[in-house]
Amino acid sequence: MATVSERRITTQRSRPGRALAGFAGEAVIWAFLIIMALIEFAPISWMFSTSLRDPSRSFDLPPDFWPTAFNIGNYWTVITSPDIDFLLFFWNSLKIALIVTVAQLITCSMAAFAFARLRFRGRDAFFFVFLASMMVPWTVIMVPTFIVIRNLGLSNTHWALILPALTSAFGVFLLRQQFLTLPAELMDAAKIDGASYFRIYWQVMLPLVGPGLSALGIFTFLGSWNNFLGPLLYLRDWDKFTFPIAIIQLEGYMGMGNRAHVLAGIMISIFPVLLFFLFAQRFVIQGIAMTGLKG
Repeated sequence: MATVSERRITTQRSRPGRALAGFAGEAVIWAFLIIMALIEFAPISWMFSTSLRDPSRSFDLPPDFWPTAFNIGNYWTVITSPDIDFLLFFWNSLKIALIVTVAQLITCSMAAFAFARLRFRGRDAFFFVFLASMMVPWTVIMVPTFIVIRNLGLSNTHWALILPALTSAFGVFLLRQQFLTLPAELMDAAKIDGASYFRIYWQVMLPLVGPGLSALGIFTFLGSWNNFLGPLLYLRDWDKFTFPIAIIQLEGYMGMGNRAHVLAGIMISIFPVLLFFLFAQRFVIQGIAMTGLKG
């Protein structure tokens, strides 16, 4: 009996020490996360504050990470520039990014449903080959893709940027993992009710993988919106250029352009994506976290 009492006393004495150690560990983690957040946020804060300053103060030392002036005219000058049709470039990028995003959501979700829920000969082998394509960098297939686009007569058109991006192995993998987390009984019940495979995919399974669709949609939109090398390779006419090309034009010859105007253009390109991500970040994080639950 005395031994049990001694153990209880020892346990009670050790609890404050454990609580203190746990608090110290949590504090270290929070401090690390805050430092990483500041490191990530500092360049964006500097770009935003500099885009609102007078151009002559763009490179003041030490750098100011908070706005010291609110010269909105920099943004207006960029938008109404007579040399660069900024709004046209913005529309071209938005159109291409939206088409590519919608196309990938459809094609990747259909392929992911087939790989996850349908049984056919060679399914695992096909999926392995599909995943293997993710290990091939884009620079390796850049020249063959350019030759195919030229032979199809799609050079200097937006289709040269849309067609190669209609689907992606990463999107198929991401959504396949989402479909695998759903109970198989849902599909069995739909079969008993006489639903076809397409109806099961469209009305039963697809609404349940919303987080994965949101994550894939943002990743795809970001990749298409920030695509610089593709438009530089395939496009020639001024009225077909995209937003990243417009920002390069703002820099001018040998990078002698107005830095405040260049940063204002960059901030304009960030705002739509940033707002979209802020509204959908919960679904993005949930979609990424669920990809490793079952495979």
